[in-house]
Amino acid sequence: MISNISGFPEFLPPQQIAFDRVIRVIKHKFEQYGFIPLDTAAVERSETLLSKGNDNEIYGLVRIAEGASAKCELGLRFDLTVPLARYVAQNYGQLVFPYRRYHIAPVWRGERPQAGRYRQFYQCDIDIIGDGELALLHDAEILAIICDVFNSIGVPKFTIKINSRKLLSGLIQSLGIDKDGVAQVMRIIDKAEKISSEQFAAELAATGVNEAGIKLINSLIQQKYNNQEWISYLRALSDNTEFQQGIDEIAQILDAALSFGADNHKIVIDPTLARGLAYYTGIVYETKLDECPELGSVCGGGRYANLAGSFTNKELPGVGISIGISRLIPKMLEMGLLQGGSWAIAQVLVTTQDHTRMTDYAAIAKELRDAGIATELYLQQKALGAQMKYASKKGFAMAIIADSQELDAGCVNLRMLHNSEQKKIKRTDLVQTVSGS
Repeated sequence: MISNISGFPEFLPPQQIAFDRVIRVIKHKFEQYGFIPLDTAAVERSETLLSKGNDNEIYGLVRIAEGASAKCELGLRFDLTVPLARYVAQNYGQLVFPYRRYHIAPVWRGERPQAGRYRQFYQCDIDIIGDGELALLHDAEILAIICDVFNSIGVPKFTIKINSRKLLSGLIQSLGIDKDGVAQVMRIIDKAEKISSEQFAAELAATGVNEAGIKLINSLIQQKYNNQEWISYLRALSDNTEFQQGIDEIAQILDAALSFGADNHKIVIDPTLARGLAYYTGIVYETKLDECPELGSVCGGGRYANLAGSFTNKELPGVGISIGISRLIPKMLEMGLLQGGSWAIAQVLVTTQDHTRMTDYAAIAKELRDAGIATELYLQQKALGAQMKYASKKGFAMAIIADSQELDAGCVNLRMLHNSEQKKIKRTDLVQTVSGS
């Protein structure tokens, strides 16, 4: 039996068309906010990838002829952020800062394939990189962009969680954990939903968090406040300087995001949100579908102080997000939020009844295309009934039908395929009629 490799998903045409349609909408939204496209190579040097990734998630590349023992100097990118860091460091003198880029492309990871987790998948990233500094307002703008994108692609119910790594770091230090142990505690908090409460408490205790600290962290996970209540509660929780700075940044960003058009009722503070990646240093975001919490995060990101530090001594702070469209779009299709039933990108099928008049049929198709109407010309020598069956199966909206006599008379028939209504129109009225249908 022929099958594709597990963890490397493929779509049938209707789903692929829907997938590409969503990507076009997202690209348009990104460009409306001034982001420009970037496409880096799929392959990076191994040392570049290992500067931020783990060797167990990176696919190395060697020529088959070199054998398994060959030194692996190249690898497939596991995200779009590490290539961005290398690219910005490499082209620093030629870029305009703040550098705003979007990148939509596949990445590869050594994952164990399961629902929503793949070994090849698309990431849909935006990042804003500053030269030496980057205003906090950019973090607020990111929230507005998330809201705008998700509303535009037809996701009505979603929640954006927001936190600050500074807040979380300051909180952990106030529990008596030194700076070297903060990252370890953050990793445990980040996986709280995936392990039992007993294991969670045991792992925290192993890092040095005492019983009162474990109780506090659990209360923060379970507590339900609105954003203003969270800010008031947190301000009184600890006087740690880093903790208070994190609260101030969250409050500023929420105020600014509202003025940028974000749906603030969809944004909630979660003081235990950590995001697993160690390079985040400030604000972090995570977006989930309200109706599918089991799907996990479909959009995440945050602020980093100097992502390109492995490649340059220039300080290049940034903020960005990644939308997991390979996880999001199949779920949207499953939920009926996307129409994935059509096999056709073209709107119109021009049928061909007399192949000696192919020049005329081709002229009709060209006229429609020149007017911006996606049109397919049927080139097989088949009966009209077979052509209409093809049109119906692929999901065209309209079909143009004309025999030799009608072509000579300067007329064609326009059939609406959803209800089989048909009317005869003049060739000179074709574009206007199709455009208005």
